[in-house]
Amino acid sequence: MFFVPDIATCHLLPEEEAQHAIKVLRLKAGDEIRLTDGNGSFYDAEISGIHGKSCEFRITRKTEVPRRNFRLHIAIAPTKNIDRLEWFVEKTVEIGIDEITPILCQCSERKVLKEERLEKIVISAMKQSLKAYRTQLNPLCSVKEVITNNNYTQKFIAHCDSDTDKILLKNICQKAADTLILIGPEGDFSQEEIALAKANGFRAISLGESRLRTETAGIVACHTVDLINE
Repeated sequence: MFFVPDIATCHLLPEEEAQHAIKVLRLKAGDEIRLTDGNGSFYDAEISGIHGKSCEFRITRKTEVPRRNFRLHIAIAPTKNIDRLEWFVEKTVEIGIDEITPILCQCSERKVLKEERLEKIVISAMKQSLKAYRTQLNPLCSVKEVITNNNYTQKFIAHCDSDTDKILLKNICQKAADTLILIGPEGDFSQEEIALAKANGFRAISLGESRLRTETAGIVACHTVDLINE
């Protein structure tokens, strides 16, 4: 499948997609291809011409995919080893996630991201898993900004601190509800961050008895919400 974000106004594959079609797949005029705009539609198309490095197509059918009846947003602290964050992004896009926000916390060990590379991973995973909607990847921001500036009615914070108020996510997450989940860094959220989240309507959750790595916790949270909504 190919990603063409401006398909409404342009019937040429983007340069990188065109190179893959021409050089790797060795497609030619008359071959059928499948496209998505990342905004809820799939397209069946036929290659109408290849001119140097450009690949032109003709749409033969459009299929609109309705959005699911809930939205999942995970705000996660980037891991020291960037490969782990990239793995989280890839797998949650494959499972199904609407929005990802990298967050800076008091115990964060990574404070710089290559957002362009993460965007490429989002697009690749979207195509691999045949998703009609592109996951929204937000710029790195402070956890305080996410905690105090959101409109989610169902919002959770997953932390490792001993807390008698923590409830298993699978036992508290409601079906068909827009959901925001905070996942902290390797050193966990600070007491101040946990208190701020609770003061702003976040409920403390557990993801099970095992102590999970940051990226694993994010994937478990994503999969749990996805299963609840099946």
